[in-house]
Amino acid sequence: METQGIKYTGSKREILPVLLELIKPLNVKTVLDGFSGTTRVSQALKQAGYTVYANDIADWSKVFGECYLLNRKSVFYYLPIIEHLNNLPEKYGWFSENYGGEPNGGSATQEDGKKRIWQLHNTKKLDVIREEIDKIAKDKIEKSVLLTSLIIAMDKVDSSVGHQVSYLKKWAPRAYNTMKMEVPHLIINDKQHRVYQKDIFDLANDIEVDLAYYDPPYGSSNELMPPSRVRYASYYHIWKTICLNDKPKLVGVANRREDVGDTISGSIFEEFRKNDKGQYIVIEAIERLIKNTLAKYVVLSYNNNGRATFQAIKDILKNLKKKISIFEMDYKKNVMATITRTTNEWINETNGINKEYLFIIHKNGKTEAMPEIKFEKIDIRNLIPLKQQRLVF
Repeated sequence: METQGIKYTGSKREILPVLLELIKPLNVKTVLDGFSGTTRVSQALKQAGYTVYANDIADWSKVFGECYLLNRKSVFYYLPIIEHLNNLPEKYGWFSENYGGEPNGGSATQEDGKKRIWQLHNTKKLDVIREEIDKIAKDKIEKSVLLTSLIIAMDKVDSSVGHQVSYLKKWAPRAYNTMKMEVPHLIINDKQHRVYQKDIFDLANDIEVDLAYYDPPYGSSNELMPPSRVRYASYYHIWKTICLNDKPKLVGVANRREDVGDTISGSIFEEFRKNDKGQYIVIEAIERLIKNTLAKYVVLSYNNNGRATFQAIKDILKNLKKKISIFEMDYKKNVMATITRTTNEWINETNGINKEYLFIIHKNGKTEAMPEIKFEKIDIRNLIPLKQQRLVF
């Protein structure tokens, strides 16, 4: 099963086979992917035959969702359009002005003292292609397919550690490559999938599904990491600008959108503060979300690098008085979690060990035992299942 996406902190690409195997015995048909991000989980669920409802507040995530879930046009329809866009002559425009840089013998720092995320030969293509998409797209779904292709192409030639709040001092080797759009790996079927762009609390108790999958942006467990550095809206601000093409006011050394500041775009799930009981506010949000969700099952994904602790999540699940199954996996971190001091970024304290937990909450109150599922022999790339627990609280 193949899914597509961009470099993304907290990506669930590696655990998709395990997730699909876990929910298979539940015999569900409709699934809500509540924090869909790059939509890799939604893509996998669609390929597995489920009717998928994808939701995320990010503009670019909505675009990805429309591309992979709602598009009904074939690859052959898009091939000549993509070829046309790839062959357009370069043009120096707004993106080149703010995000494009000269090679400078290997240094990404430009005359204004700022580093750039792309080299000029790629931002010039971005400038002309982005304008052309607005002119030729026949509807919003077609536009989303083309924008998804554009974002994936630009992600392959960037010079960053994987997010857009700081860029490398020296150009990454991939930055010298020429961006080339390709038709996304389209998944076409006749199921009535949906794509939302709502606050999850406005959606969870408004639609009824068989299963809800939640992977909230928990923030960082590293106390030394400034909270402003874990905001997803800030991490991927350029993708929003490419989608909207609104040429926003920019601030800071990374030329971030002004509207992705903490007080404007932060999620409660990225909240770093504690309440008057000494508990992280994000824990309260998780409990409220699970209680408000209209689904037979809720699958909660949790990573040990989150601000919330594993024990704290177990404690709130006890209060639900539902059957809970917990699965723990151990796998290597991706590039987003192995940032070094040379980039002036934080060092994660878990020494490269990534633990992923999947909590299956039986909200329908049934108490029959979960089917026996074993993972001891699964070897998915660098994912090595460590152990599994089945706990009934």
